Amino acid sequence: MQDKHLHIISFDVPYPPNYGGVIDVFYKIKTLYEKGIKIHLHCIEYPGRRRAEEELSRYCEEVHYYPRKTGLVSALSMKPYIVSSRRSEAMLNRLLQDEHPILFEGLHSCFYLGSKSLKDRIKIYRESNIEHRYYFNLFKVCRNLVNRIYYLGASCKLRFYQSVLKHSSMMLCVSEKDTSYLREQFPDNKVYYMPSFHPNNELDILNGKGDYALYHGNIEVPENTHAAAFLINEVFNDTDIPLVIAGMNPPERIKKMINGKQNIKLISNPDDKEMFELIRNAHVNVLVTFQATGLKLKLLNVLYRGRFCLVNDKMLNGTGLDDLCIIGNDTPALKKELTRLFNTEFPGSDISRRQNTLAELYSNSTNADKLIGFIWGK
Repeated sequence: MQDKHLHIISFDVPYPPNYGGVIDVFYKIKTLYEKGIKIHLHCIEYPGRRRAEEELSRYCEEVHYYPRKTGLVSALSMKPYIVSSRRSEAMLNRLLQDEHPILFEGLHSCFYLGSKSLKDRIKIYRESNIEHRYYFNLFKVCRNLVNRIYYLGASCKLRFYQSVLKHSSMMLCVSEKDTSYLREQFPDNKVYYMPSFHPNNELDILNGKGDYALYHGNIEVPENTHAAAFLINEVFNDTDIPLVIAGMNPPERIKKMINGKQNIKLISNPDDKEMFELIRNAHVNVLVTFQATGLKLKLLNVLYRGRFCLVNDKMLNGTGLDDLCIIGNDTPALKKELTRLFNTEFPGSDISRRQNTLAELYSNSTNADKLIGFIWGK
């Protein structure tokens, strides 16, 4: 049987898999490798992330790195900055050396999606967010004026640039809502629902009770900063229930909000092991968002490893996971559910229910088989 080869263009170096987008990329690569796919990986290098030669070479036939072209030329391009700064003639030339299918990870990586030189290739767009909505929501929650102007301009550019997706052979979307949206926008294209790949193979959940609630995420991202501030100031402001906030690079304003609050603790930049232990030992994992976009991979981590999961409906966003979570959509509802849950032991019956749902919808192996079928046929 002839080997199956696939080019993957990643918007960032996908190792370590320590934030949403690269988690999907890395575990997709790993699972496809286990299925026998020969992967040719192209990474756009982002400042602050090192090359991962040893880890990525374990799963890829070849790994290429290209510096991100930051600066004025990219900023003044008619294309969105996140796209124009990820262009590389060297990468395009490598893509033209064969006829293998090309997987574009996120709109960020789509500079060459509409290139005439690639018009006869199988080109797969991997959606992770409806990007213009994501940036518009960042504009709404950000406090810094310069950043607000950037987010608004980026949102407008991304909305216009989205039309490039008509050049894709197929689109793979992380949520059912995003799938419906792109089917409406591109009725002549093949658009499939395919949830994110992730690090969890089996559930690892403790019975009984924990003694704190946990909110976690990359707290320097404005969306997560806003969510953390909401929990501090409105949900845990007048309760004795302990809250732990854990995540990457918490900004100073979050640190100041927590000062003097006896029931709230901040853990900055925990490693993966510590984070997973925090998730497992919490009694309630609280996940709120004010952006109904994409799939929040931290939701999957909580459902595979944590006890109760308390969310607002925007966190679920067409994931099919509503029945596995407790939902509170405003401050009174969240407070009421927290009080109730902290007087309840986590039941073992919930574990088997999660196992069945997650195995059906979020199996890496099953979704890799679907992806292979979409590209090369059954």
